[in-house]
Formats: sequence, structure tokens, C-alpha cells
Amino acid sequence: MKVLIIDDDAALSAMLTEFLSSEGFEVEAVQQGRAGVTAALSGRYAAVLLDIMLPGMSGTEVLRQIRQQSQAPVIMLTAKGDDIDRVVGLEMGADDYISKPFNPRELLARIKAVLRRTTANQSAPARETVSFGDLALTPATRQVTWRGEGMDLTVTEFNLLELLLRSAGELVTKDTLTEKALGRRRTSYDRSVDVHIGNLRRKLTAATSGKVEIHTVRSLGYSLGHPA
Repeated sequence: MKVLIIDDDAALSAMLTEFLSSEGFEVEAVQQGRAGVTAALSGRYAAVLLDIMLPGMSGTEVLRQIRQQSQAPVIMLTAKGDDIDRVVGLEMGADDYISKPFNPRELLARIKAVLRRTTANQSAPARETVSFGDLALTPATRQVTWRGEGMDLTVTEFNLLELLLRSAGELVTKDTLTEKALGRRRTSYDRSVDVHIGNLRRKLTAATSGKVEIHTVRSLGYSLGHPA
């Protein structure tokens, strides 16, 4: 699989290119935001590693332009402790993040997790559909529709919705959502699932005109249902 690195740190990009190549990936690295957008939208890459701190066009602007046309998995590379950048990136549709400096093997695990989420349902029965009223999700084709109209979801949003749909009306804990939708264990103060759920909730509300809602069970998790 091909991975795109968008980062102006040439030394880091070279190290990651060598490491990921040794793990069987094809890697291309670009150092400018505009070139990164063009490459990411080419459809050649299974995942994108995006540095938030880019010169010229910022990483958040790169992400915004990518998300206008593509739902390709994006993992943000952020400064350690910079919670604002992480939340903003996740709200704009990034699938995950990892803080610099990081262990390359931890990054490898994040990449493999997001790729597993992308391909997890390819072996599902072609006709299997998970439904909640007029909301329908087809795992094999990774399509979501409301009364026949398609919804545009990121990889992470799709997997969160599938988990909620399969347990409609029941609590799904944050720990379960993190492990199954993000592919990693939830840690203290990790708001990733909450931000992704917020994005998914906005899209569901817009698509269904509020007829399907994600309910918050304070401090525990979320459930899918009709308006209270």
C-alpha cells in the first residue's frame, strides 16, 4: 500500500520513508501544502500522514481541501501537548493523530489500524445491510443512506456509525468505540471519540432532519435512537 507524507521536516520524512518502506509500504513525501493536496487527491494513496505545522499553507487548510473531495484516511502529526490543533484537526475530519516526537512503531500501529478500518468490511456479505428505520448502512460497499440519499462519512465516522447501528437503542461505551473504531485503547483525557461523534452527529442531524439522533450517556458513551 502507498502512504503519503506531507511534512516540511526533510530529515523526519526521510526516516519515516526508510522505516515504512522496510515494513512493506510504498512511500512518497512532499514538503509543501499545495503539493500535498494535489497528491492526496490523486487517489494513489491508502493513507496520508499530515503535519499540522506546515509553512505557507497550514496543515489544517490542507486537511480542509482534502476533505472537500476525498475521505482518504488522514493521520495528523502534531506537536506534543498541542490539544487545540488535535481537536481542530479531528473536527475537520482527520481520522487519528500522533504527537511528535513519536516512536515509529507506534505510528506504524496507527497506520495499520486505520487501514484495517478501511478494509474491515470488504469480506462482508454483499447484501448485508444494517438499518435503523430509513437509515441504512452497507458494510461491504461502505455506503450509508437516508431514504436512499447517500451520506458522505470519513472512515472513522462510518465505523462509529456501524457500531452504534448494530447496538441501536443501547449504550456503546467510549472504551468500546475507541478500541473498535479507532483501533487502539482509550487513554485518560483522550477526546478523539467525542470529537468524531460530534462530527457524525452533525452529519446525521443534517441528513435526517433530526429524525435520528446520537444520545450522550454522560461520562460513559453514546447510543443511537430517535429524538427524545
